[in-house]
Amino acid sequence: MSRNLEYILAATAENRIFAGISSVTSYSSPSGEKVFPPSYPFDRDDESRYLWETRLVEGKPRKVVVLDQVPSQANRVEAALLRARDAGKIRLPLFEITMTASDGLPVRLTSLEAPHRFADAYLRDSLLEGTKFDKSEVGRRLRAVLPADVRPLFELSPESLVFGAWDSHRKGRGVKVARSYSSTVVGFDPVEGQRKSGRMDPLNLTGAVGSTADDWEFVASGEKKKGSKLSELGHGNVRPNPAHGGVVISGARRSAWLSLSGLGNLRFGDASEEAAHLARATLVALALAGDRLAFGGPSLWLRSGCDLVRAEQRIAFEGPDGAEELQVTADEAVAVFDELRDRTADAGIVMSTETYALTPQPGLAAAIDYALTRTDAGEEG
Repeated sequence: MSRNLEYILAATAENRIFAGISSVTSYSSPSGEKVFPPSYPFDRDDESRYLWETRLVEGKPRKVVVLDQVPSQANRVEAALLRARDAGKIRLPLFEITMTASDGLPVRLTSLEAPHRFADAYLRDSLLEGTKFDKSEVGRRLRAVLPADVRPLFELSPESLVFGAWDSHRKGRGVKVARSYSSTVVGFDPVEGQRKSGRMDPLNLTGAVGSTADDWEFVASGEKKKGSKLSELGHGNVRPNPAHGGVVISGARRSAWLSLSGLGNLRFGDASEEAAHLARATLVALALAGDRLAFGGPSLWLRSGCDLVRAEQRIAFEGPDGAEELQVTADEAVAVFDELRDRTADAGIVMSTETYALTPQPGLAAAIDYALTRTDAGEEG
């Protein structure tokens, strides 16, 4: 038995001494360059497009800019798990919706990408072997989830038990699973920058467009006949305009927490105490594997203009009597997950490794096709 597996089993036992697992990583921006946080519409009382907060850092208030929030961080972990599953590095259950759009290109959406996880409308509005998902055997099992018995989620959608999910789009009972894993990235001591954004046409086209049809008519500058701007079709120069200008930061930090109390609240029906213990330990290992797959590298790319270089990293079991540091790579975490999943199955709670192939119902298929092949840029749902 590996040291990491021993710690996870001890951390999920009834008499556990740890409160959770923390993962804290310090980063710097490459060469001290600006980074670009996520931007938001202007607020009535705040002209900045960024999210500013004050956090306690080593016991003292410190101004920060939020570089990545909890839902986005969870999505990054799920994306890392999906990449690992596609590569055959980890065995997990997966719902996979596929179709071919009218432009002939394939479409794929999985349960590790669906916004509401097991309860997502994409699953609800798809067919499994020709049957509406909610009426299929698998769908009925997921609809049968109760706070007192989350075994169907462990079997078919374990990520829902780690990152949280809420069945809010169906009538009647809708189980709500609180997240046990959370992570954020903030930048310290931010100073907002400025920039102006435009576009230069390499041939300096001028004039106008008489028609926006495929064979549009060119209208020369100075002619009385007026039309649409060339820029509306992607030609011509665009005068520089103000744009959000990023921030300079002294450093960044990612702080993640896996709540052992949160996982300890999960109930597994009439399963044995040993099986329930092993199931919770398996979920700890899954969260740890996902965290290492997503954030274990030497750098962290959040978006264009926000690439961070790792400086220091610490993972530890945290408790009232102190911390126990954990040294674990992604491969080691996956190996522990594999062993615990198999031991849980032997104890009576089996996590599927199947891929459940779904097709969208006609209405959903039409909506997907329209969005991918005919929606104008910027059009909202």
